Amino acid sequence: MTKREHINIVWLKRDLRLLDNEAISNALKSGKPTLIIYVFEFILLNDEHYSKRHFNFIKESISDLNKQLESYNTKVLAIDCDIQSAFNILQEFYRIDTVYSHVETGLLITYNRDKEFKRYCRNNFIQWQENKNNGVERGLVNRDNWFENWESYMAQDLEVFQPKDNQLLSITAIDNLEKVFTVTHLDTPSESKFQKGGSTVGWKYANSFFDSRHEDYMFNISKPEASRSSCSRISPYIAWGNLSIRQVFKAGKKVKSASKYKRHISAFLSRLRWQAHFIQKFEMEHTMEEASVNKGYHKLKKSISDTYQQAWFEGKTGFPLVDASMRCLIETGYVNFRMRAMLASFFTHILWQPWQSATRHLSQQFLDFEPGIHFPQLQMQAGETGINNLRIYNPTTNSLKHDPDAIFIRKWVPELAPLETPFVHEPYLMTEMEEAFYNFKLGEDYPQPIVNIKENRKRASDILWNMKDDPEVRRESSRILKRHTISQRNRMLRDE
Repeated sequence: MTKREHINIVWLKRDLRLLDNEAISNALKSGKPTLIIYVFEFILLNDEHYSKRHFNFIKESISDLNKQLESYNTKVLAIDCDIQSAFNILQEFYRIDTVYSHVETGLLITYNRDKEFKRYCRNNFIQWQENKNNGVERGLVNRDNWFENWESYMAQDLEVFQPKDNQLLSITAIDNLEKVFTVTHLDTPSESKFQKGGSTVGWKYANSFFDSRHEDYMFNISKPEASRSSCSRISPYIAWGNLSIRQVFKAGKKVKSASKYKRHISAFLSRLRWQAHFIQKFEMEHTMEEASVNKGYHKLKKSISDTYQQAWFEGKTGFPLVDASMRCLIETGYVNFRMRAMLASFFTHILWQPWQSATRHLSQQFLDFEPGIHFPQLQMQAGETGINNLRIYNPTTNSLKHDPDAIFIRKWVPELAPLETPFVHEPYLMTEMEEAFYNFKLGEDYPQPIVNIKENRKRASDILWNMKDDPEVRRESSRILKRHTISQRNRMLRDE
């Protein structure tokens, strides 16, 4: 039998970048030949939280990596496989010494996969070295000094990409491996309304934000249309690891020191801490994927309405800002934070549906789907944490305040575009005469409101406020605050 060459492997997951990638840096520091792989795992390809837009973004990110790797005569081995089968095949060609990757705060299926892979490595005498991802730590029992540790992590030097000559497996060697794998075709639609993946594009968004777009950040952050240009729009690049939080944090602090708009940059930087805080919370409370973190709310029962849910899924609820936000999200993969919160609030409060019924639809639409943000945020907006203020968003109030000229609504609900602005916000106020004047029929050209918002809002408010006094809810609230340190939480909110 031919003697197998010893190599290390970098297993890319949500860290699709070369710079400030600790897994790649650690592998290169070993001095051994290194192969970089990305596995389009069947468990994720078939998972209901993911959709084609996510995998296209990943493919674009890998294509971008491959362009950067051309000068090193290498590329990423991108394959459709499950992870253990992939390593079984690789071991027929190479002796794998160490696998490098980051600790992934993902879905339960990826956590279980990692536990199985750890056993696989042990049984095959392979070392598996995992590094911290964006300052999130595994195994914490409380949040003592967490923000100080996170800021210390942010202050560390960025990891560099400095492979030795011929250290990365050659394209010829990878081409030979591709003959025994199902190779992932990296082609994606050239024309789409989704942001393109990759560090190169990610930095274009980041740099344009830091150069000028941040100047109106706080003024427009809640406006559904203006926020599309005034917000950074780098969330997909952070979610899939095209940019590290540390890279962005350092770049933002540098801009802040010289900017006339320090308040806007400070607000942006605080949201990087906020992002890490929620992922850390999910890391420590993994049951949040299926059940409310506050066990007191497990007794809250809601009747499922397929009719309500389908109307919400399609953006046909009869509430213009809700429908515009959903249609925009479906078509572009993005709406701002306030519109996301409003969509979740409308579903869980006004329609009185369980947040679990919204998780898969929303995760499939969010181009920046990040489990550590997704589940804690849904529960917070549903009012089922016991530690956050209850927020029941009124879509009409929000449209009048944040889209007063109905620019966003007209764009995404074009059937309302010919109406006068007051009726775009509230088409259900039109009289028969006004409908005739506009040649518009409510219930045919645009849906009637599917619920009475005033009555439903009161029902949700009464039930959820009363539940805050439930003994089990109160006990769980204390446990959650103790586990995640209320003093640090207050500091985070104050910094925002």
